[in-house]
This record gives sequence, structure tokens and C-alpha cells, in this order.
Amino acid sequence: MKISLKGKRAFISGAAEGIGRATALSMHKLGAEVIICDIDEERLSSIGKEIKTFVCDVSDSSKVDWMFKLIEDCGLDILVNNTGISGPTKLIENITDDEWRDCMAVCIDSHFYCTRRAVPIFKKQQHGVIINLISGAGIMGYPARSPYAAAKWAVTGLTKSLAMELGPDNIRVNGIVPGNVNGDRLERVIAAHAAAEKLDTETVRRLYKIGTSMQCFVDPEEIAELICFLSSDCSKHISGQIVGVDGNTETLYPRI
Repeated sequence: MKISLKGKRAFISGAAEGIGRATALSMHKLGAEVIICDIDEERLSSIGKEIKTFVCDVSDSSKVDWMFKLIEDCGLDILVNNTGISGPTKLIENITDDEWRDCMAVCIDSHFYCTRRAVPIFKKQQHGVIINLISGAGIMGYPARSPYAAAKWAVTGLTKSLAMELGPDNIRVNGIVPGNVNGDRLERVIAAHAAAEKLDTETVRRLYKIGTSMQCFVDPEEIAELICFLSSDCSKHISGQIVGVDGNTETLYPRI
């Protein structure tokens, strides 16, 4: 089986680093025309001129509208909703209004805004693919990370609902559950967990590893490979699925 994205046009949000960046590079190698956005202009500028970039905060609906007016002119076949933030690592009674709202705005509102603009394009051409990045926090509980878990469960619900709603228009919608993905973001999560539990970071890193059945971390490129497969014609009847690339996470917040 040979996966090809030749002739496909893809948009990936939050793609200046990590999973989004790895996906953009993988899709480009497979022949897709790739457009990405992020708020980090410096990192965007380092990805290479072959990938079109926008500086855009997708938690702001007016900025998403502005960007999609330009994307519409290029056409679109694949939408990857990748934008997310970790949110606070705090007990519920200590979380502020702003912390709650910021996490919701980035982790679920952004998915809604981008999807709302992409769907009319897909319906007009009677095909399209939407990939939502979820999390283990979108399929199980996550103590001290309630805003993040609430937002990611919302993405799971959105994914399942849209697969049903959009299926008659030949639009496929799937969700991906990454595991502990190597990179700067995971290091920040580990540091926050360590501070909250008054543990050293190496202890928390070990706990995260043994919290998965395969006792592993994963690389962004592994997630990118699955996104490319689900975006390709090899997956033309795969929809409504929540697929993990995580070594089978057993617990998100291991305790000693």
C-alpha cells in the first residue's frame, strides 16, 4: 500500500512546532499542497517556503474568517485541527475565570471556528477530511487538569457528531489521541505536574512512561504518519473513529 496525498490541499492549525509541524512536513513529502498557521511567527518562518504560512490566532473567530477567505481561493481537501494548550495544572477551586476561558478558547473554540469555515468548501465539492487532535484527556479523567480534559472531551463529542452530520456529504471526520509526545510541550506538562505534586521531574517522567501499557513516549512523526493515512484515499471509508497512538494509556496522572 502506497500512501499519496498528491493533488490534495491541506490546512493545519497550530503547526509551527510539534505534531502540527511534523504533519505539515509529512504531507508535503507525500505531495500535498500545505497551508499552516500559528501565533509563533519566528517558528513559522523556519519551516520552508514550500509550505504557505499564516500568523493567526485561531481562538479568534474574526481572524479565522479573514484567513479562510484567502484559503478558499486555493481550495481545500483536508482540515487538521491541531491547535491546543495545556491549560493550568491546578485544583478546580484554584482555577481562574481567565485560565478556564483561555483553555476552552484555544482547545475547542478554535476547532469549531476552523471547521465552520471548512465545511461549506467540502460540501460544495462533496468530499473532505477533518482530523481533530484530541488527547488521552478526551477519553478519560485527568485530575488537576480539568479545563484541558473538559475541552478535549468536547472535541471527542464534536468529532463523533460531525462524522454523523457530514457523512452524507462524503466528508470524513476522525479524532487522534496522541500519547506522551516527545517535545517541549511534554516537558512543560511534566514540570507543572512535578511542581503540583512536589516531586522531581525525573520521577514524574518515569511515572508518565509506566502509565502506558507499552511504557513509552511517542514521537511527533508517529502521529503525523497516522494523520497522513487517515487523510488519504486509503482511508476512504474510515470515519467517526477515535484512534490512539499512545502505547495504550492506562492513567494520565500516575500517583506514587
